[in-house]
Amino acid sequence: MRIYFARHGESQANVLRRISNRGLVHPLTLKGREQTEALARQLQGRPISHVYSSPLLRAIETSIILANRLSVEFKVTDALREFDCGILEGRSDEDAWRAWRDQYDAWLIHRRWDTRIEGGESFNDLRARFVPFVQRLVDAYGQTETEVLCVSHGGLCWMMLPVVLKNIDKEFIAQHGLHNATYVTAELRSGGSYCVEWNGHPVPDATSP
Repeated sequence: MRIYFARHGESQANVLRRISNRGLVHPLTLKGREQTEALARQLQGRPISHVYSSPLLRAIETSIILANRLSVEFKVTDALREFDCGILEGRSDEDAWRAWRDQYDAWLIHRRWDTRIEGGESFNDLRARFVPFVQRLVDAYGQTETEVLCVSHGGLCWMMLPVVLKNIDKEFIAQHGLHNATYVTAELRSGGSYCVEWNGHPVPDATSP
């Protein structure tokens, strides 16, 4: 099986630099819709039979475009939602982004997995909803040729893809980035799931870093 993890197209929140990880606000921009159409063209011809979406508006709009172009239905799952930033929600000031970066460093540099912004989620909270979802896909389709598309967010993918993919770590993501309306291809192999494409480019076969 293969799982494609795609980031949504550019949204109003991206343009405004606003922390917007709750509810149906901040839709795609015109550029974001154009990016998503380009992504759909990249994915056409691949035998994708299921599309799963984060419940945030920018991801739902991305999923609608992709599902329509791929002629499949999509389902919404909270497992793919961007991580909740608690009291920082809706803010765009530098103090808020500094607190966001401090939380990021607490997780990925200092490995303080249970820390959280007040009212938000910890790294372990993300893992508790994301990893079981991926495992359910593997359990359901792992022995088949099924291909699944998951539409999510940059932050969540940055945190969680190194947890579920054997040959990807945070340094790899920092080097390559995950831009709007790009995707990562994961392939189930003996011993686990491996990244075989990143932003449309092949990733050399590798064991865990």
